[in-house]
Amino acid sequence: MLYSLYEAGYYAGAPWRAAALATRDFWSSPLNPAADTDFGRRMYAGADLYANLTRRYGRPAWGIDSVLVDGKPVRVRETEVWSSPWVKLTHFARDAADLRRAGRRELAPAVLIVAPLSGHFATLLRGTVRAFLQDHEVFVTDWSNARDVPVLEGRFDFHDYIDHVRDMLRALGPRPHVVAVCQPGPPVLAAAALMAEDGEASRPATMTFMGSPIDARLSPTVTNRLAEQRPFAWFESNMVHTVPAPYPGMGRRVYPGFVQLAAFMSMNLQDHQQAHLRYLQQLMAGDGDGADRHLAFYDEYLSVLDLTEEFYLQTVDVVFQRYLLPKGELVHRDRLVRPAAITDIGLLTVEGENDDISGIGQTQAAHDICSGLPDDLKADYVQPHVGHYGVFNGRRFREEIYPRVRAFIAEAEARFDKPAFDSPGEPA
Repeated sequence: MLYSLYEAGYYAGAPWRAAALATRDFWSSPLNPAADTDFGRRMYAGADLYANLTRRYGRPAWGIDSVLVDGKPVRVRETEVWSSPWVKLTHFARDAADLRRAGRRELAPAVLIVAPLSGHFATLLRGTVRAFLQDHEVFVTDWSNARDVPVLEGRFDFHDYIDHVRDMLRALGPRPHVVAVCQPGPPVLAAAALMAEDGEASRPATMTFMGSPIDARLSPTVTNRLAEQRPFAWFESNMVHTVPAPYPGMGRRVYPGFVQLAAFMSMNLQDHQQAHLRYLQQLMAGDGDGADRHLAFYDEYLSVLDLTEEFYLQTVDVVFQRYLLPKGELVHRDRLVRPAAITDIGLLTVEGENDDISGIGQTQAAHDICSGLPDDLKADYVQPHVGHYGVFNGRRFREEIYPRVRAFIAEAEARFDKPAFDSPGEPA
């Protein structure tokens, strides 16, 4: 019912949005002699803010056409190398001729970046991808919006997620590297443990966990406390709703993206209010650069996707209420997941000092449960002065975190003396 009411509210507001857009166009027209007056800028700013706050935000484009490698531009193209109804594995293939002109003739390591399936689209990791593209062949999990997947495609749960990670690692060939950003930490670690125990040739060479709730019992945040305080039945009754028409997934039960977004924004509501007030003031003052930065951030932040009922509820249960992985009790397809079986996969954990989503210690817990790993294959880093977002994006990520991840991967490449990924062809 909530989903239908949300849709009805959006369509009921269409006349007001149309009026706001017309007002914005009128007061920004170069043919309007009053457009550059104080009154004109105020009218434009108010109409623009209303239009942006009430419009729909679709899946953003990656917009990565080129990157700088050693200071020289290298063209990049997106290619789909593996897919299911639930995810598209996207390869950001760098142009081989441009790489040679940049002096890069060696084979590049393949890195699978597993984007979070927790409300936002994978494009939230655009800055992460750009950084890794300087030195690696980068593959990203671009997860589907559950409301766009027809009910006939079946279900997608926590264990399907683990299977998908395993299948994508296999698609990349022998010993790729995997980076899990936030939510994927537990299922990625489970996939690595199963592949290690089976001795699979495509088990990762390294796994990097960034702000991940490996053990959510440690340094609990507001998110963790909510999961602990509410019974499982509360999440099932209050957070899951039915996709209405005309979406392809109509009839599917989901955790809606707009509900997740409301939860995100409520955690820092005053900050968001101040940001929109600054945006309004920048428009009225004619500060186009400041307004553009605001729009760029919120165009991404307000773009959300739905999660399937089963994946969302199992994540709450497995990761945030029963803590099955760190307790050694996670069972996948009638098989106990044994992180101690991991003996030759490098482990790097990265946390932010001010992370209010995954508290300090939750990611570091991976070192304790991967008890079969020797110390020389483990590394941990806590980045000062950053919150959750800063762990995988922004200036400190580019200048302080990414170089450490790059060095960790390079060390593993040298240690295992394994074949790398030959760009831009297929995995070796």
